[in-house]
Amino acid sequence: MDMHARHRHPRRHRMRWSRTTASVATAAVCSVAAAVLMASCASNGPVTLTLYNGQHPQLTNAVVRAFEAQAGIRVAVRTDDGVVLADELLQEGASSPADVYLTENSPELMMLSEHHLLATLPASITDQIPNRYDSPTRNWVGVALRVSALAYNPSLIHLAQLPTHLLQLAAPRWKGKIAIAPTDSDFVPLVGAVIATDGRRAALEWLRGLKANASLYQDDESVVAAVDRGAVAVGIINQYYWFRLRLEQGANKTHSRLYYFPDHDVGGIENISGAAVLASSHHRSDAEKLVAFLASAKAQRILAQGDDYEYPARPGVAPNPALPPLSSVAPATVSVIKLGNDLPAASLLQQVGLT
Repeated sequence: MDMHARHRHPRRHRMRWSRTTASVATAAVCSVAAAVLMASCASNGPVTLTLYNGQHPQLTNAVVRAFEAQAGIRVAVRTDDGVVLADELLQEGASSPADVYLTENSPELMMLSEHHLLATLPASITDQIPNRYDSPTRNWVGVALRVSALAYNPSLIHLAQLPTHLLQLAAPRWKGKIAIAPTDSDFVPLVGAVIATDGRRAALEWLRGLKANASLYQDDESVVAAVDRGAVAVGIINQYYWFRLRLEQGANKTHSRLYYFPDHDVGGIENISGAAVLASSHHRSDAEKLVAFLASAKAQRILAQGDDYEYPARPGVAPNPALPPLSSVAPATVSVIKLGNDLPAASLLQQVGLT
């Protein structure tokens, strides 16, 4: 089993996926960090919002700078893996210093909503984004979209040989040909989507097949890099990692290609990044302004014009021109209610021994 730790893009510190109670040491670190953030906001000066950021720091920093310039409200950003921050919010509860939470995947938001830690957003915010990308109880709003896909190396495998269904990767013929990053928090929603569409038993057998077939990597960045250099034929990733690799290396030096599963197959699940206001925020009105800005046309254009390669969730904002139209990709859509939180997916990953 190969476990590579290469990070091609500064993003956020990747953590092994967990929904269990944090260790005493982790809790202590969180408490210290929370105290520092609370102290920084306790002065009598202008309001400083605290944003727990599980999104790519480059994108978040660009949007935050634009918000600060427009609203005159300072934002202290704390970046980590979205799952790690969600776990910290569960621990901190009503004493959390966070005002706003931004993350890459809806299951973390659904988890926090189930624990009544998120405030209800006004319709003026949620109505900016289509209902299918928002919380069903208006506790969070969609910000960006990504699609799962396969990176493949055409020197090792032909396009015609690629699977039409994600679950086909569990077949013995894929042994030694595939790379996955099961401890990357972006992999967990894909497992959840398989559970939602094909059932728990099918998801379990698929994961068992992947364990037998796949080389394991630390994160999606490492997966796409391995495919590109020819270490493995295909790798399961979110599409934007391939585009970011190509940007870094240049098109002429990129040896891999991107393959989207056809016919709305679950292998092409559409993932939703979203933002929420914490129910415990002492700056609710200003926090709502930040979340409203994240869903605004101005912020969505910043997303589209940058090199994050995610699709804007707001209608009418064209994505990065390097991206194919989302409609042409034909992603699978699973409602945020059906996808739920990550607990069933995490349980299967642990049962199979992939975490």
